[in-house]
Amino acid sequence: MTRRQSINTITLFCILIFGFTLATLVKPETKHSESENRDLATMPKLSAETLLSGEFESDYETYLTDQFILRDKWIGLKTAVERLMLKSESKDIYFADNDYLIEKHTGTFTSDTAALNTRVLQQFAQKYGEQFGGGHMTFMVVPNAVDILRDKLPAYAAPYDEEAYLTQIAAVLPEGTWFDAGEVLREHADEELYYRTDHHWKTLAAFYVYQAWAKRQGYAVPSEDDFEIETVTEEFEGTVQSKLGIDARPDSIELYLPKDDPFYTVEKDGAEPVYRVYDYSALDTKSKYNVFFGGNYALAKIATRAGTGRRILIVKDSYAHCFVPFLIPEFDEIDMLDIRYYNQKLSELIAQNGYTDLLFLYNAAGFAEDTAMGRILY
Repeated sequence: MTRRQSINTITLFCILIFGFTLATLVKPETKHSESENRDLATMPKLSAETLLSGEFESDYETYLTDQFILRDKWIGLKTAVERLMLKSESKDIYFADNDYLIEKHTGTFTSDTAALNTRVLQQFAQKYGEQFGGGHMTFMVVPNAVDILRDKLPAYAAPYDEEAYLTQIAAVLPEGTWFDAGEVLREHADEELYYRTDHHWKTLAAFYVYQAWAKRQGYAVPSEDDFEIETVTEEFEGTVQSKLGIDARPDSIELYLPKDDPFYTVEKDGAEPVYRVYDYSALDTKSKYNVFFGGNYALAKIATRAGTGRRILIVKDSYAHCFVPFLIPEFDEIDMLDIRYYNQKLSELIAQNGYTDLLFLYNAAGFAEDTAMGRILY
């Protein structure tokens, strides 16, 4: 290579590096990623304290990663190259059989946060065990696709940490309070239990688990004949697909609409009540899973005319959103609490509302990674 060629190469390299960085800094900040359904990092504040502690450098690196110009295009290009190289995974996501994109959750179930959350849940169960004893308290931590859909994973994949973690959780809870959703789901592992492009379970999976749980609790066990099963979209591309930035086989979303449609109201974070758990307007957005309840809220209250005298508190993440509608015939009130957004004391909510039942419902990875879990003890 001649001296001129070397200079040209270095110049081009500098233009690419500094040019893209400069373009990133001068472009308007993107506050929210519609494709990933999350807020993006914004420019951190510079101070002597944050500079000396290293906090600014760390936050600035995150900022550049989130705000990099043409970010989604670069992510898609990187994934496409990896697919051409016949890689079986990218960004901690397996390229699995039948067009499934399945998150690995590497390190999630062996982390300090995962261990801490297990201890927190144990203390929570002990704190409220007497109040909700006698079969009125249930802990349901639902396995993710990487555990249930093992047959679809690439050769040499080793998704064993999750099952071991769920066993550890079950072992520290009072007898009779753990419900093994994984046992139910494994009986139907050849069916479409999870979305191909998203981290949630499908309504079918929630229905199977509800049937088994209702039988254990002594509730009426519904059959599919009790519902009109409506496919409301066949164009859902979820958060897992968005992490890769590639075209993927879209998913369908099904709603189980009871033929004997009960009357109820839904109040979300104190807003005016609505008369459906489903928000059909979400189907016109990227976040189509928000058709269930319209997304996450700190506290959603469902009031029914069931007349059973039962009131249930559900401490949950978004896996509960397609599960909860099946409970409506069994409870006069169903309160759904998301501890990540709830800023009051949970103990006061429980003391003030006369709940007869409590259900803790999370997905395994969501539970293991939740840094707000300690709030359930207050």
